Order: sequence, then C-alpha cells, then structure tokens
Amino acid sequence: MTQTASTAATAPVAAWTPLGQPVFRMLWTVWVTANVCMWMNDVAAAWLMTSLTSSPVMVALVQSASTLPVFLLGVPSGALADILDRRHYFMATQVWVAAVALLICAVVSFDAISPPLLLALIFANGIGLAMRWPVFAAIVPELVPRVQLTAALALNGVAMNASRIIGPIVAGAIISAAGSAYVFALNAVLSVGAGFIIWRWQREQKVSALPGERFVGAMRVGLQYVRQSQRMHAILLRVALFFLQSMALLGLLPLVAKGLHGGGAGTFTLLLACMGAGAIVAALFLPRLRASVSRDDLVTWGTVFQATAMLVISIAPHIAVAAAAMVVAGGAWISAANSLTVSAQLALPDWVRARGMSIYQMALMGSSALGAALWGQVASWTDVRTSLVCAAVGAIACLAVTHRFRVESGHAEDLTPAQFARPAGTEIDVDPHEGPVLITIEYRIEAARTAEFLDVMQQTRRNRLRHGMLSWGLFRDAADPTHYIEHFVDESWVEHLRHFERMSAFDVALRERRMGFHVGEGPVKVSRYIAQALDK
Repeated sequence: MTQTASTAATAPVAAWTPLGQPVFRMLWTVWVTANVCMWMNDVAAAWLMTSLTSSPVMVALVQSASTLPVFLLGVPSGALADILDRRHYFMATQVWVAAVALLICAVVSFDAISPPLLLALIFANGIGLAMRWPVFAAIVPELVPRVQLTAALALNGVAMNASRIIGPIVAGAIISAAGSAYVFALNAVLSVGAGFIIWRWQREQKVSALPGERFVGAMRVGLQYVRQSQRMHAILLRVALFFLQSMALLGLLPLVAKGLHGGGAGTFTLLLACMGAGAIVAALFLPRLRASVSRDDLVTWGTVFQATAMLVISIAPHIAVAAAAMVVAGGAWISAANSLTVSAQLALPDWVRARGMSIYQMALMGSSALGAALWGQVASWTDVRTSLVCAAVGAIACLAVTHRFRVESGHAEDLTPAQFARPAGTEIDVDPHEGPVLITIEYRIEAARTAEFLDVMQQTRRNRLRHGMLSWGLFRDAADPTHYIEHFVDESWVEHLRHFERMSAFDVALRERRMGFHVGEGPVKVSRYIAQALDK
C-alpha cells in the first residue's frame, strides 16, 4: 500500500460524511421522523393519562407499556428482520405505528378513552417500536462503508437526542393549542410519510435458491450465535452495567430538577435539553476522536465522566451548575453508548445482525428498567443525593471489575461475506427439511502439531456452534493418535446448505487453517448422514 492510500485509509471520517450516501440520508430522515414521533407519543400519552387518573401507578405504567414489548418481542422481531425482506418489514412497522396512532386519535376524539384502554393502545404502539429497532440497526451497515460506520451510528445518536428535544416541545405546543388527539393524528401522518420514503428505497435483494429460514429455528440460531460469541458476551456485560448506573440520573432527574432552587417543570425540560445538546455536540466529534482512541477507552472514559457528572449534579447548588454537568453527562453517555453499539454491529455478520442487535437492545432496555427501579428504591430509602452518589461509585467499581472484558478485540474477525462454492456431495436430491444431518470429517495430522491442531479445533467448535449446529465433537482414534474425526449435527439438510451461503472471510480462513493440518493421501474425507426414522 502506498503512503497516500494508507493515509486515506486511516484518516478520520468527518461527522457528516455518511449523509453523503443518498440512501443513508433518506433513511436517516426516516429515523429522525420516527424518533420525533416516539417522543411526541410518549409525552401525549403521559399527559393524557394524568387527565384520566391521578394514580401515580397508572401514570408510571405508561412507560412500562411502551417498553415491555421490547422484552417480549426482542428476539422474535430480530428473527423476522433477518428472514424477511428488510425494506418491506421496515415499511410494515411504520404502517403499524400509523394505524395505532389513528386508532388512539379516534378513541380520544370520541371521548371513549379510559386508563386501561390507553395502556393497551400504548402497548400496541410499543409493538411497532419493538419490531422497528432491530431492522433499522441491521440496515445501517448495508448503507455506508465500514470506515463510516462509527460516524453513521453517531448520527443516529444525533437523531435520537435531537428528537428528545424536538418531540416534547412540539407535543407540548400541540397539546396546549389543540389537545392530545392532534398529537396522535400528526404521528400518524408523519409515520405514513416515513413509510412512503422507505417504499422509495430500491434495496438490492439477495437471492437464494434455498427455502426461507423458519421462524423458530431463526430465533434459536440467533440466541445460539450470541451465546457462543465471546465478543458479544463482553459487549452485553458492558452495556448492561453502563445503563444500569447511568439510568440513575435520568430516572431521578425530575426529582433533581424539583430539588434545585426555583426548580420545576421548566427546569426538568432545560436539564433534558442540556443533556441532548451535550450528546449532539459529542456525536459530531466522535469520528475524529475514534481515529486516536479505542472503543474500550471511550467506554471507560465515558463511564468516568458520566459518574463524575452525576456526583456534580447531586451536590449542584443551583441550576447553572446542574445544566453544565448535564451537558457533560450527555457527551459521556453518547460516547460510551455509541462505542458499545459499533462494537456490537462489528461483532455480528449480516445474516444474524438483526437478531444479535435485538438481544443487545434487550440487554440495554432491561438494565435501564432495572437501574431506574433500583436507584429509585435507593432514593426512597435514603434521598436523591445518596442514590446518585451510590450509582456513581458503583459505576467506577464496575469498571475496575470488568476492565478485562474488552469490546474491541486486537484481532477482529473479518465477517465480510465470502464467495464460497458448495462442496462436492451436497448437490443431491434430498428433501430440504429432512434431518437432523450428521457430518463427519476425518483428519490425519502430524503428531508434532497436535497442540496447534487442537487449538484450531477449539476455535472451530465455537464457530460451528455459533452458526447453529445442534452439537459438535472431536474424537481421536485409540489405535492411531494422528487420526481425528470431527462430527457435528445440523437441524436439517437446508440448514446445512445455508452455512455455505453465510461463509465469511473469517470462516474461510479458519477452514483453510484446519485443512492445512491434514497430511493424509488426498483431501479430508467428509461424510453426511441424514437421520432415519424408525417404526415403533
């Protein structure tokens, strides 16, 4: 590589560069619109519930009804986003959200709304949100070059934080001028408009000669991939711990605002806006910062600054100090969250990305809900200041315990799809859904290289199980220590064939390393057996 090419490859990507990609720009507009609608909907629903009942429990359940579908439908929605056409699926989620918004508008307009019915409708709207997030997360890496992924995800953070400011302001203005029903009507219109933009997207369809993946099997494989991925283990642990402690600030922010001198609803809005502004500013600098700082360091320092901001806010003597600390908290939050999201995206191949990101979202949302409840309970036992201090100290303590769980590996796996022809012996007339299928591979190796071979086979075991194998094993010939048989079981014949379509550059390289140990006459012997059902 020439010096010029090397410099170009390592030069930091400007924050706005991904918007130069027409399709990303179009779908980013959809994402901004969708998030504005989400915040407008949350504000309108919460305000509507306060007009229906004075029960704090019912008001709090509005947020629960909105987020519960993420837990119930996280893995199923990820599986659907991976096995269906993502363009049509994304468009369907917008139609769903628009239909629910219209229904809420109609019920409110006819004065037929009640607290239980509102919760049910908010839950229905949450289904659309739960189904939408995994598909958009899986789409982003398709839209931009790999070097622009950090900047693209940072722009998604800008969209989320800008909508956090814009949505409540617009919703508040409409509620004051016309009423909550008009907020839901506007949501429906904007969602339909976003769906039309998605319809204009001409996505290149990936053609496969194989039957489509089955829903339940797709969920199993998605869960198994994450279970067998050490990188995803580290990422899920770090994201869960980060949001567990950082939610103390957001969960207790209304009480913080109320406790400040002259504090009230306006103070709460100001502090939220400061956090959003801090996140937006930090997002614009993230791509350049990422060129010189690792993602692990960004997560570490983001956690440190987030904890420090919480400490400052807990003792802030007046609003100006708290507002400045919220700006820092917003910048720290997006620095850590963006680094964790990028790490998750890069740890997942395209064929399972939506499923993996849905599990990531479940960890994020689950820890957020647990954190809000935990630190709220601590505050009820003590006070708000003590709860924030405990959360900040806990964040630093967790850093000390989890520093060895790295989200950015020094030897990242190249998960770029690879062209790999089906091997001989697979082009046979078999019912594609027949199975299970047992595959055996015989190796003859040099005795002196046994330790190296076993190390590669350990990596092979994890990789095969990641791809959904039901079981895997390695046997040594008792009479000949240089003779090994690897065996693994696939769910069906079509699932066995599907692995050859999903081969990545890492898979091909690992296969070549395995084959490099074989010293027998001719290639390794591969046998495939289909389970035979017996009469009782």
